[in-house]
Amino acid sequence: MRTTKTTKTTKTTKTAKITRTAKATKITKGFGLIPFVIFAAFVIVVASGCAPRTQYVAPTVDIPPAFKENANWKPPEPKDSEIRGNWWDMFGDPQLNDLEARVDVSNQTLQAVAAQFEQARALVRGARANLGPQIGLNPSIAGVQPSGNRAISSFHDSYVDLILPLTVSYEADVWGRLHGILEANRANAQASAADLESARLSVHSELALDYFTLRGLDREQLLLNNTVQAYEQALDLTQNRFRGGLSSQADVAQAETQLETTRAQAIDVSVARQTLEHAIAVLIGQPASTFSIAIVPLNLDPPGVPVALPTALLERRPDIAAAERRVASASAQVGVATSAYYPILNLSASAGFESSSFGSFLAGASNFWAVGPTMLINVFDAGRRRAAKEQAIGVYNQATANYRQSVLGAFREVEDQLSTLRVLDEEARVQANAVAASERSLTLANNRYRGGVASYLEVITAQSFALQNERAAVNILIRRMNATVLLLKGLGGGWKTS
Repeated sequence: MRTTKTTKTTKTTKTAKITRTAKATKITKGFGLIPFVIFAAFVIVVASGCAPRTQYVAPTVDIPPAFKENANWKPPEPKDSEIRGNWWDMFGDPQLNDLEARVDVSNQTLQAVAAQFEQARALVRGARANLGPQIGLNPSIAGVQPSGNRAISSFHDSYVDLILPLTVSYEADVWGRLHGILEANRANAQASAADLESARLSVHSELALDYFTLRGLDREQLLLNNTVQAYEQALDLTQNRFRGGLSSQADVAQAETQLETTRAQAIDVSVARQTLEHAIAVLIGQPASTFSIAIVPLNLDPPGVPVALPTALLERRPDIAAAERRVASASAQVGVATSAYYPILNLSASAGFESSSFGSFLAGASNFWAVGPTMLINVFDAGRRRAAKEQAIGVYNQATANYRQSVLGAFREVEDQLSTLRVLDEEARVQANAVAASERSLTLANNRYRGGVASYLEVITAQSFALQNERAAVNILIRRMNATVLLLKGLGGGWKTS
């Protein structure tokens, strides 16, 4: 009996020692993770110091000191020395202001470009999310029946496996790959914002062009209507003179021909006006069949447009800003392609509970955990990374060339409209003299005809020249208004890169 008790005591002592040893070993192993984590953090910090850095610098462009036409074209300065956001306000037309306000709300082209901008912003948010850790919870329950012929299993009874794992993964952006992707997406989003403003500027400009052309046609319509009335009076006069024996039948026929020709021209103007009215309806997002604009003749002079220095054009043109942001995005993509030469370091950890029954699922013995870094090293890829980097460099060079071409095109557009306005201003003054001279000629011809000194052919010739010169004056006014709109568009409207 003593021997039995001694044996039990010895077993109990050994079991206690084993338990204490296991606990000590477990604690020692737990404390052993601390130097490991410190070492891993040290390696990451040191490696990040060796990471490649791509410093973006905006491409240089040749900027002229001033516009060539500035020396010869000096418009009167408006009250504000700087163009505001609603640049169409300077024309002082309330109906134009009302139509322009409806563009931002209802134009479907702008809605589509705005949707593209929202997509670009979502990509930025997604790229920013990649910088943080990813946490997942994947619970599972399964009934398992091992195979009786399974080589690595010594038991063949079925069992239930309950698992509740929590996993955490984090890619340490040692080489700047994720930040490069974020910068590329951010630059693309900024370019998309500039694209939206460029589309907005284009649609507003198109509306202003259509509006002033329509108003010019209204003035031309009024001119033709007044001319038709004058020709009707001239026909009555000619018919009375014919009945009195003072004019011939040929004079009557010429007067009728002149009258009907002018009526046909008036009808043709109304067709062109309806087309412009329908175009304006589409721009403001309204069906053409439900939209109309009252006839109001154009009675405005082009406002003076403050022309900034050429350097300011780089900040005022949204298309230039978009092109520059695409260069920045391409530069960031070069950095991303360069980072592909370096390993990808992932830090991951998982912890949870696993058991074969719900009763012991949350017991201490059911917990498990694992932690440790993994590194992906591309040893050989047959030149894929080099090809990807060369492609990224090619995209960067292409974006740089497109940016410089955008700048050159912007300078050309402004110079074109400055030159056009200078020439049209001079042409308008000359044409005004021509209109006044043709009116004097028509008055003299009518007086000579009434006095029986001249034939009606002289009157018709004077009438044709007068109408032709007056219509030419209206056409010049329309072109001056449109050139002013295009100049404002070339200067970037009221948008700035800020």
